[in-house]
Amino acid sequence: MIAFVRGRVAVVRPGEVVVDVGGIGLSLQCTPGTAASLRVGDDATLPASLVVREDSLTLYGFGDDDERVVFELLQTASGIGPRLAQGMLAVLTPDDIHRAVASEDLVALTRVPGIGMKGAQRIVIELKDKLGPPTASAGAVRSGAGRDTDGWRGQVHAALLGLGWSSREADAALEQVAPLAGDGVDVGDVPGLLRAALRTLARP
Repeated sequence: MIAFVRGRVAVVRPGEVVVDVGGIGLSLQCTPGTAASLRVGDDATLPASLVVREDSLTLYGFGDDDERVVFELLQTASGIGPRLAQGMLAVLTPDDIHRAVASEDLVALTRVPGIGMKGAQRIVIELKDKLGPPTASAGAVRSGAGRDTDGWRGQVHAALLGLGWSSREADAALEQVAPLAGDGVDVGDVPGLLRAALRTLARP
């Protein structure tokens, strides 16, 4: 069982991070928000979960331990596999998921592409006693964080494209969340801006 990966970030893509661990590049599937919080050359520690299938071994990386725990618990619900669990964490923070399940907020859960009302009801029924109350999420443990006064747009745009939205939809979402950015964006704030953009796209 792999609990975490620590090393230098070699590659960052919207849904993938490659970490150099002792000269071996480990590919971790990450939410766009987690990937956006990292930079090539940074030393990073990412909680991890290894998903074993008959024909594949897939390593998933997370911003913090709570995100990893939620990812693993989500998969205990009927019909929730690793990709859908990761998709939920791309749209909702771990605290959002804790809160939605605890309060039976089905509308919040159905914001995730691939989850309908019946699926949301099933998640609440099966996970309400497992997830527990919200906890404060700390974000990815990393060094070298700084101000990013412009690059956040490119990161969020690329992440939205990676999740399947069109360039036009991504541009419209960026305009909606731009006022939240203020005069500058800390690297650690990019995942929050991505989630805000996803919420605007999920509105009917």
